[in-house]
Amino acid sequence: MTLQNLGKILDRYEQQLGVGASNNQFETLRGLPFYDWSKDTAVSGRITTFNNVLDLPLKNGQPKPLFDYEQLLFNELQSNKYLWIKKATGLGVTEFMLKYMAWVCFHNSDKIRNSQMCIVTGPRIELAITLIDRMKAPFRQNIQMHFDTKETVIELNGVHIEAYPSHHLDSMRGLTNVSFIYLDEADFFPPGQQQDARDVSERYIAKSNPWIVMVSTPNAPDGLFEKIEREPEDTCLYKRLFLDYTYNTL
Repeated sequence: MTLQNLGKILDRYEQQLGVGASNNQFETLRGLPFYDWSKDTAVSGRITTFNNVLDLPLKNGQPKPLFDYEQLLFNELQSNKYLWIKKATGLGVTEFMLKYMAWVCFHNSDKIRNSQMCIVTGPRIELAITLIDRMKAPFRQNIQMHFDTKETVIELNGVHIEAYPSHHLDSMRGLTNVSFIYLDEADFFPPGQQQDARDVSERYIAKSNPWIVMVSTPNAPDGLFEKIEREPEDTCLYKRLFLDYTYNTL
């Protein structure tokens, strides 16, 4: 093996772990519970959870506990691999999903190491970059983790996470070991791209059976979300959740 090849291998290994984060820092994340919804310990930090180590939601500059509907989402994700979530705006579901995907990388590390996670966004590349940056931010800020990957990619504990604009899904086809697919604001994808995003995602069920989580505020009639909402209960692939404005306690 040449020194050049060895250097490439070491560079790849550093990207998988996250340059700038020590093994001890990663050990503090591995195996942690996602969160503890006990009201007297959630914010105080007396119980160490993944959310406590990275960050908790802020309101007026103060950390706040996760909400009951986020516990509902967590419980559903633990028991259902295919979720369709129609939501009101302002609930923080995107932030929750990004954190949950990151947690899975550390909590189920033996099962999903060397797998791929996919985030499907609207057609603007800026959306893909923004979501990946939001996922990287708490690692940068709280465990001084440095990333050398491109703007639409994050590597966490051996898991490759990439965001794909809805008009550029060709590179999402043919992946070898997909463990999680998250479609963000899927009802706002252009009409011609909505069904394509669904088809590309669901084809992986037979191959690697990933989580498929489809989230959106409602958009136009006859769009992707209305079509799935109308599917008969006994034939619909997805567990359907409705989070209306009454859940908005932010």
